[in-house]
Amino acid sequence: MTGVEIAVGYVFAWLVGKARRVSGRADAEVDRGLDAGMDRLHDLVSRKLGDDPALQRAAEEAQSGQEELSARTHQRLELALEDAAEHDTGFAEALDEAVKKLQAASAQTGGGVSATSDGQAVGGNVEIQAEGGSVAALRTGDVSITNPPKPGPYKG
Repeated sequence: MTGVEIAVGYVFAWLVGKARRVSGRADAEVDRGLDAGMDRLHDLVSRKLGDDPALQRAAEEAQSGQEELSARTHQRLELALEDAAEHDTGFAEALDEAVKKLQAASAQTGGGVSATSDGQAVGGNVEIQAEGGSVAALRTGDVSITNPPKPGPYKG
């Protein structure tokens, strides 16, 4: 089930968002549709998994300020969701539907791209081109362009 991996990411994003709101660091503008969809997904997952240690650990990692789940917690949460979906087709269908709705909402809002610190994120196509010995980049630091010697016999 491919939606499980995506669901894990959304669940952790919800947990991180909750931790930020609690600590007063939430963004001023939150897309309500996307936020509501993430609430529904988290409610679905938390009702199904209950006190599952993987979900509890994910919440702890979010509250500690981690930007991403640890690989182990990610794997455990994914396995817990896969197991639940394998044993409950109703849950599997609801999870798949919730993920599809979140993906659609994310695409409508510019798409789930983000950057932290001094990074850049692009939600769409970018074309960068350099011609005639120039330099082109989305972003670059100091650049020096020199004219190398023309190829010829080795002079050593």
